[in-house]
Amino acid sequence: MKLSLGPVLFYWDRKTLLDFYADMASQPLDVIYLGETVCSKRRAMGLDDWLGLARELSQVSQAEVVLSGLALVEAASELASLKRLCDNGDLRVEANDMGAVQLLAERRLPFVGGPALNLYNGHALAELVNAGMVRWVPPVECSGALIRQAMAQLRGLDVTVPELEIFAYGHLPLAYSARCFTARAENRPKDDCQFCCQGYPEGIPLLSQEGQALFTLNGIQTMSGDVSNLLADYAGLSACGANLLRLSPRAAGMNEVITMFDAVRRGATPPLAIGGCNGYWHGQPGMLRAEEVGLC
Repeated sequence: MKLSLGPVLFYWDRKTLLDFYADMASQPLDVIYLGETVCSKRRAMGLDDWLGLARELSQVSQAEVVLSGLALVEAASELASLKRLCDNGDLRVEANDMGAVQLLAERRLPFVGGPALNLYNGHALAELVNAGMVRWVPPVECSGALIRQAMAQLRGLDVTVPELEIFAYGHLPLAYSARCFTARAENRPKDDCQFCCQGYPEGIPLLSQEGQALFTLNGIQTMSGDVSNLLADYAGLSACGANLLRLSPRAAGMNEVITMFDAVRRGATPPLAIGGCNGYWHGQPGMLRAEEVGLC
């Protein structure tokens, strides 16, 4: 099983990003995703900066580097940036929007189908495989049973089966909106947000009246309140046919997370229970921890 590091979903300043990836370069990762997937106004790093970082990582790490595109393209300027991303001429691209799929298919370039694409069955997968998709990251709300069913259906359609990459750790990206919730929380208009997302390196927790974590607000993105963690489900992930496990970056503690997943993939016994949630994987509400409701 390979380990991948997903794109940073939060808005970190340039120095923080560069320091983070300098640290990640020495980690046992097989794939590293770079780029902005949430908001085009987050310009701490431009495309040229990401390409330069990719070259540096390639020199010090054996990991494959992939460029990730926006999940919500709203303006002509964002479409132009997406075209530049697809025309980078060097690195594979993760498509998180069907516009990116169209651009990459027109260029006959292989690509990664990201978790923001709504792919839930073998017929939809076949369409994208025929368009050039070589790796599929299912939507984060997919259960293991749904993924197995979709892959089995795909195999029956006589098309090449792509690599399967499961979102295995991190705050789950659940939804996107034209409205910026972080700016709204600070009573700022979206067009004059003052990049206030940088003040929340892991988003804004949204709690119920009882104090339970419901969601995490991250600009235009709504995320899970708790961190999803599928480490205890490693056997099921393997049985599902997963080729890669995606670990989504957090502001602290990523070295320890990678170490735990790396140990299990090398033969260590998975934990019986985990901190965080894993309900979606078991076909239950995502905020649940399956062990608590007797599913494991």
